Amino acid sequence: MNSTVSSKTLAAAAGLLAAVCAAPPARADSLLGLWRTDDAHGAVEMFRCANAVCGRVVDGEALRADPGQRDVRNPDPNLRDRRVMGLVVLENFTGGPRKWSGGPLYDPKTGDGAARGRLILEDDGALKVKGCLAAFLCRTQTWTRIEKKDSRRDRIVISLRRNVMERVAGIER
Repeated sequence: MNSTVSSKTLAAAAGLLAAVCAAPPARADSLLGLWRTDDAHGAVEMFRCANAVCGRVVDGEALRADPGQRDVRNPDPNLRDRRVMGLVVLENFTGGPRKWSGGPLYDPKTGDGAARGRLILEDDGALKVKGCLAAFLCRTQTWTRIEKKDSRRDRIVISLRRNVMERVAGIER
């Protein structure tokens, strides 16, 4: 009986150790928040949109110079008059815990877009944003989270821009 108790105790201890040491998986919420684009000149806010995750422009170098900037590089002339501030550039991404797929994706800086794409949350916390026109014709950017500890000024500016954008455009969070 002593050996039975020892093996049960050992099994329980091993199970407890495994549970304590296991890293928690990333959740869909891990995508939500502010992300700095790969060239560090822009910021995108990831937010819930219905049962998916979407992203909208909340800051950018060109927007700081001209907050009323329009989507002039859009290949569709009918869309060139829309504001870049608040523009949804990632739509309908679902999946997780580390990989999401969805689309469309759009880059107002270049006017490039893709019908489908993937978001991959790397172990180091970086977000790979990949849009493909075809299986072999893809572009990937690496975004970094704007943490609360990051520049207080950046967070205040982004928050103010988002509030103004929401009031002007009537956008809901």
